[in-house]
Amino acid sequence: MMFKKVNSLLFFILVIAVGQAQEKPVLDIMLTNYEYPFDVHFLEFKSQEQELRMAYMDIQAENPNGQTIMLLHGKNFNGAYWKTTVEALAEEGFRVIVPDQIGFGKSTKPVGYQFTFQQLAQNTKAVLEVLNIDKVHVLGHSMGGMLAARFTLMYPESVEKLILENPIGLEDWKLVAPYVSIDEYYKAELAVNYEKAKQYQLEFYYDHKWKPEYNEWVYLLTGWTKHPDYPIVAMNNAQTYDMIFTQPVLYEFKYIHAPTLLIIGTRDRTALGKNTVKDEAVRDKMGLYQNLGKKAQKSFPHAELVELEDVGHMPHIEVFDRFIQPLKSFLKN
Repeated sequence: MMFKKVNSLLFFILVIAVGQAQEKPVLDIMLTNYEYPFDVHFLEFKSQEQELRMAYMDIQAENPNGQTIMLLHGKNFNGAYWKTTVEALAEEGFRVIVPDQIGFGKSTKPVGYQFTFQQLAQNTKAVLEVLNIDKVHVLGHSMGGMLAARFTLMYPESVEKLILENPIGLEDWKLVAPYVSIDEYYKAELAVNYEKAKQYQLEFYYDHKWKPEYNEWVYLLTGWTKHPDYPIVAMNNAQTYDMIFTQPVLYEFKYIHAPTLLIIGTRDRTALGKNTVKDEAVRDKMGLYQNLGKKAQKSFPHAELVELEDVGHMPHIEVFDRFIQPLKSFLKN
């Protein structure tokens, strides 16, 4: 009887949250009707014969320490979810740069663009160049961790310290999971809605423990699914899934000589393609971050590892205080 009551309560909470989300306006695919926590600027440039606009936030500290840190968002997010991290770092004196990658957030959603981590890194470097920033600390979460590693490999002279927060790509999924085509990913993305995204995050990010503030990140991910231009976003999402799956960077960690910090929530089980693996024994070994963090640390020449027990894929959202303290300590040393 008690189990039924708990399940009923959880269902009631989910229904209320979904209802609240449905009351919010449909977002356009450039998020022009969504306000970010800080002023947004745009870099206009040409890439692959397309005119693009790359959004970024540039937050200046009141008492600057002369250092800059760049925050790179994950696959299912954009720069807005870094708000509390930005505030904490700016308070420490850091100038904070937060770009939205092309295909994400307030940046252009191009048609027919070839997404590679090298291309995204080059686009990101262009933002720093227009701001006359030569040296930067780089923090990447999830997909942003793969991009941060690639950026560091391409521009080692620019990166002072590298921080990876639950980066994906600490294992090569294509060795065990079958290839899923862009067409298949596109079809799946067209079917995404608030309820499905929330259920996924509830299960894989937060261990079935939901907080009201998480609703915003689901809304930002799915608020444009009813917009007539959403198929463009769906294709960009499919293309970037393919980029992540086919372009591993873990084999090159040994070439990254910048001091590196791995902040790993050990409850994380994120693994691209896991649901397509038929062998249960293989599937159960994928995405075990309590092992992947330790293995990754050994791959870098100069890496520290901070493991956050009973924390999932998003430490800076789920347990901000436990996340920010080791980050600040690492940046100070």
